[in-house]
Amino acid sequence: MGRIVRTISKDASAVCSAIDGMDIVSEIRRIHNTSAVVTAALGRLAMGTSLLGFGLKGSDDSITVRMDGNGPAGLLLCVADSYGNVKADVANPGVELPLNSKGKLDVRGAVGTDGTLSVIKDMGLKEPYCGQIPIASGEIAEDITSYLAISEQIPSVCALGVLVDTDMSVKKAGGFLVQLLPFAGEEVISQIEKNIQQMQSVTQLMEEGKTEKDIALMALAGLEPEVLDDFQVEYRCGCSRERTEKVLISLGKDQLEEISRDGGTDVTCNFCRTRYHFTSEEILALAEKNT
Repeated sequence: MGRIVRTISKDASAVCSAIDGMDIVSEIRRIHNTSAVVTAALGRLAMGTSLLGFGLKGSDDSITVRMDGNGPAGLLLCVADSYGNVKADVANPGVELPLNSKGKLDVRGAVGTDGTLSVIKDMGLKEPYCGQIPIASGEIAEDITSYLAISEQIPSVCALGVLVDTDMSVKKAGGFLVQLLPFAGEEVISQIEKNIQQMQSVTQLMEEGKTEKDIALMALAGLEPEVLDDFQVEYRCGCSRERTEKVLISLGKDQLEEISRDGGTDVTCNFCRTRYHFTSEEILALAEKNT
């Protein structure tokens, strides 16, 4: 199970949330059988979405992040609740690419840069909040930073990393998100910039034994930070047979009767790959509910 720790500066002008997402990304790899580069890409987006979701206020709030850069991996989709639990899906999980010029997994090449990053927040209002920006880099952390600056006018710094081992397992995965409040002074901004410049990558820090708490405190070093929250998070789908029935009912009586004549159907959840089987008789019963 993963963990998110949130720290806050003494003057409450800066907040940092950091995540250990190794278990979450490992579950993504298991469910979707992702290649190394897609594990890194979807893992980064899932952790970023988890950090964004963790910032929502309502217990029933949720956030959906879609990234479609017209790269070979296709659409990347992640959904998180306000506790940071997250689920993920990708169009083409098996994409293989050569390493980039730095000898690293080519996340940018897999995601692509000719497209958009879209964020949908469902906060129980009449209409969900929707924001969209052109993809800035395809490296994901930079795109989340760009989204927060452009769409929500929140000065932020996001860093995300996934280290895939030679056997394709997830060795380390984590990230952090620093957000500034409007009253943050120049001295606070300068201190955070200094901290970020001096920090190694998230995966390097984790390989050295640093925890998500250590990283959250390091990002706000010099600002007398203290721990505000400490929560366990996980890959959580939430699908059920009852919810699947509601989706089928929405198809309408005529289409359900046609499905019934074909001998029933299987419905597979895109997020967790759970398969729900419905017999012809069960489909007909759902069709009757639609009258």
